[in-house]
Amino acid sequence: MTPRRLTPRGIASHPAAADGRDAAPALFTYGTLMRGLPLHGLLAGRARFVGEAFAPARLVDLGRYPGAVPDPAGRVRGEVWELDSPEVWPALDSAEGPQYHRSRTTVVIGTRPLEAFIYWYRGPLDRGVPIPGGDWRAHAPARSIHRSPRD
Repeated sequence: MTPRRLTPRGIASHPAAADGRDAAPALFTYGTLMRGLPLHGLLAGRARFVGEAFAPARLVDLGRYPGAVPDPAGRVRGEVWELDSPEVWPALDSAEGPQYHRSRTTVVIGTRPLEAFIYWYRGPLDRGVPIPGGDWRAHAPARSIHRSPRD
C-alpha cells in the first residue's frame, strides 16, 4: 500500500509527493509531545490530532523521555498530529535537541499507512533501556529505572 498524505479533511486518496512539498506537515509523536505529557504545549493550539498510530521502531527509556530507533521489526505506539503551519518545526526541533533527527517515515493508523515526520534518537544507546511493547504511556515513566522515588 502506498502511504497517503493528510488533507484538511483527513487522509487523501492519492499518494504524497516524493519530496513532500504538497503534503501537510504530519508528525508522529511517541513521548513527551503526546497529549497530557510535558512538551505537549508545543503542539497545543498549533496542530490537529489525527489519531493513534504505530511506527516501525523500537523504543528506549532514556530517563525523563524516550527515544525511538528505526527497526522494521519493531512497533512503537504514538500519536499523529497535523501541524497548522511549517513554522512550528523550529520550536519542535529546538525542544528535541541535537540528539534527535527529524525525518520521514511511514506510520500506520488502523490499517492505513501514512507518511509522517518522526524524531529519531541518534544519541548513545548505552544508557537506554528497551521499553517492551514500544508504548511510553504504558511504560509509565514513574517506573523508569532512571528515576528515583524523589523525582
